[in-house]
Amino acid sequence: MTVTPPSLLGESPAFLATLAHVSRVAPLERPVLVIGERGTGKELIAARLHYLSQRWDRPFVKVNCAALPESLLDSELFGHEAGAFTGATRRQIGRIEQADGGTLFLDEIATASPAVQEKLLRAVEYGEIERVGGRTATVDVRVVGATNADLPALAALGRFRADLLDRLAFDVVTLPPLRARPDDIPPLAEHFALGMVRELQRPLFPGFTDAALDRLRGHDWPGNVRELRNAVERSVAAADPEEPLDRIVLDPFESPWRPSAAPTARPEAAQSPQPVTEPSASPASAFDGGILDQVRAFEAARLREALERNRFNQRQTAEALGLGYHQLRGMLKKHGLIPPSPLRP
Repeated sequence: MTVTPPSLLGESPAFLATLAHVSRVAPLERPVLVIGERGTGKELIAARLHYLSQRWDRPFVKVNCAALPESLLDSELFGHEAGAFTGATRRQIGRIEQADGGTLFLDEIATASPAVQEKLLRAVEYGEIERVGGRTATVDVRVVGATNADLPALAALGRFRADLLDRLAFDVVTLPPLRARPDDIPPLAEHFALGMVRELQRPLFPGFTDAALDRLRGHDWPGNVRELRNAVERSVAAADPEEPLDRIVLDPFESPWRPSAAPTARPEAAQSPQPVTEPSASPASAFDGGILDQVRAFEAARLREALERNRFNQRQTAEALGLGYHQLRGMLKKHGLIPPSPLRP
């Protein structure tokens, strides 16, 4: 049986360089990390790593670490024996054992708990696993992890095991966002449009107008290829099948009747004037010390909040705060949120 790796569409230099990197590392019997923003195709790259390897005819098993709570993720990955916990009526073989001889793809690996990370480290390092309530077993599995988080930053903050990161990061494939490959937008859009036309059983796709292509090229695509696919497919579905597609529906929530995100004030609250807060009761007084200490504390708090909101991805955090990447790094070092680089002798 001949198995071909999943097809990936694109001809931009950044994308072709990524595919060349994948082809180079795929035959190696080592773990790989796939890093990229949401919607960049991390699962497709993981599948390509598998099907271009010597394990191509063995299982390719996928687990989304963010989809399960810690206890269920542990059981899902490592399996359990009958009676190991309430409701465990029979033995379950975990995903790692199911992938024996093949590849295990761990999506959203940054969300795995410390306990699961510790057991993963043993599986990657020694090929040993232990079912919940059972004995140690030996497996031969290549692990490919994926995330959109900044794993080195998480490790520096103690939120991801540094030793597990060392083992997983034998090689790291970083996927370019769609905004870094603008030449690929028109062919990708055409590909998704043709697929939607076939699904709708229309005889043909009359193409995009120049205005529609300009709008596609001008959008920054924070959701990357996944967002592009959704936008093109919904636009094709809403368009006149006999006319070139002119209107791109980027925001499906766009409507003159869209409710406000802000909660509606109660009538009595709107009619009653609120007391004026004196300067001495300002939020800054929540921090001890003088004005400079208050400013520093406020700045550090904002940085921590932004890091957590963006799952410690420093590039996304910098964009959210309107900062440059190196500017954010400097501020994080200033407040001790990442360790400074070691000084060379």
